[in-house]
Amino acid sequence: MLSTASVTTMLPVKDIDRARAFYEGCLGLTPGGFKPDGKFVYSVGGTTLALFPKPDGTKADHTAVSFQVSDIAASIAQLKRAGVVFEDYDFPGLKTVNHVCVLGAEKAAWFKDTEGNYLCLHEDLPA
Repeated sequence: MLSTASVTTMLPVKDIDRARAFYEGCLGLTPGGFKPDGKFVYSVGGTTLALFPKPDGTKADHTAVSFQVSDIAASIAQLKRAGVVFEDYDFPGLKTVNHVCVLGAEKAAWFKDTEGNYLCLHEDLPA
């Protein structure tokens, strides 16, 4: 029933101007504009990413959005040059090396936006 529906990812933000500066300036997303309900949208790879004002921001401690990339190392380097700070982890079963962790059939790296949302890059490994 929903397999052909378009998807919008909703991210809560405390400060929409600060968040927009990050998503446009650091991540390079092209602004789509404000909607009548106050959210600000971006078109990303055929989907929609919407920032919506929420005074308390996010409480999530999980990945909210994961961007699929073809070369995670190059993507990390490019984003670091733009000011993105990547997370590093050293837990049983989850250890990053140069910000990257191999999880089954993919590599992944995490960072937070200015509002505390966890974002991820992931690269599929060859079968």
